Amino acid sequence: MLLTAIIIYLIITVAIGAWSSKLVKNSSDFVLAGRQLPLFLSASALFATWFGSETIFGASSEYLDSGLQGVIEDPFGGALCLVLFGMFYLRPMYRMNVLTIGDVYKRIFGNKVEFMASLFMIPAYFGYVAAQLVALALIFNSIADISIANAIVISAGIVVFYTFLGGMWAISITDFIQTTLIVVGLVWVSVMVSRQAGGIAPILESAPKGSFQFFPEANPTAWLNYLGAWMILGLGSIPSQDIYQRVMSAKSEKIAIRSTYLAGGFYVTIGLLPLFIALGAKYLYPEIYLENKQLLLPEMVLRHGGIHVQILFFGALISAIMSTTSSGLLAPAAIISENLIRPHFGKSLNDKHFLWILRTNIILVALVATIMAQWKTNIYELVAEASMLMLVSLFVPLTAGIYWKKASEIGALASLIGGMLAYLILSSMDLPIYAHLPALLISLSLMILGTWAFPKLNKT
Repeated sequence: MLLTAIIIYLIITVAIGAWSSKLVKNSSDFVLAGRQLPLFLSASALFATWFGSETIFGASSEYLDSGLQGVIEDPFGGALCLVLFGMFYLRPMYRMNVLTIGDVYKRIFGNKVEFMASLFMIPAYFGYVAAQLVALALIFNSIADISIANAIVISAGIVVFYTFLGGMWAISITDFIQTTLIVVGLVWVSVMVSRQAGGIAPILESAPKGSFQFFPEANPTAWLNYLGAWMILGLGSIPSQDIYQRVMSAKSEKIAIRSTYLAGGFYVTIGLLPLFIALGAKYLYPEIYLENKQLLLPEMVLRHGGIHVQILFFGALISAIMSTTSSGLLAPAAIISENLIRPHFGKSLNDKHFLWILRTNIILVALVATIMAQWKTNIYELVAEASMLMLVSLFVPLTAGIYWKKASEIGALASLIGGMLAYLILSSMDLPIYAHLPALLISLSLMILGTWAFPKLNKT
């Protein structure tokens, strides 16, 4: 019964993707849904940006290990990113009216920075998509006795199919349906766990000491790492194509801003439900917790939930992960097409050619992510690494380009390359603080020094 319901749901999702292909007339429709999304579609798409494997699987297991301080990155950092994007970045970028965030770098700094920023952005998505494929594979493995390796391939095939057909239109429409399922499913399971435990109080009282401590101890190292955790998603995902394409798909600037605030508030509130469910599952069924923390929630529902609860919960899980995966596939595909291929072949290819190049790139990104997913299966680590790569290289040039009129091309290139190299070197060392903190400082310093040594030329 459960497997049948899941198969029906997947067929409906693919059918929506096929129908959405009718709305795609050009590359702008495919990447930004023609900038036609109303508030309810735009907000649900933004909410679904990261509400996937890392929130439901990764964050819940991290919370059981480290308490609230272990999940500052997600969901709290994710919500912060949406709010900051709406407050400080959305207006200037929306008014540029360009297709990708790579185009934003081009508009501010020129072709060289566009190329380097795009080149640095793409690898981050491979790990991001791989994390979602691992999570989908874990679900299929739980309900259908399929090996993880085969389930990863099946998961990739399903998501690639409907993203390939409908692009951002398919993502946005399915996100609305999936967001509804996520909320209903998580609330339902939360109620079930509370009833089985005899109320909310016994679950909260069972939490280990310090689980609800939101702020770190009073020492500089702890506070630096605490702030560093906020930065990973909170700042690191601001210069990313997936959030850019979802925000810029709104049909007006006002709707886009409202969407970021709605999605941010929604994200941090609904994002706490998996943590509560995980705590309740550990309290009620400690034997499952000891088997595999990442599979705690699905195993609890499979063993102790009725068929209706199972259908709702696994529908919510698959919904959350598929929406995140599809966006993660489209983002690098758009960057490759618009910012790496179009500058060199734009004169000899028309928009229909680029539309098919976009679709081909989705398949290529999925292939690389599938290989990565077979290699590494820690969901939370895969997502964190993806965000940190963008934080140390892309965040400073984007912010400086928007808010510092003197920011120069050489400064941006030095910041991009220097920040990334610094992170790669520092991450191999045994440091008392997160490696991305000094790397971000180096990126900022190089932006300032590069601009000072090679100032921006005044354009007539």
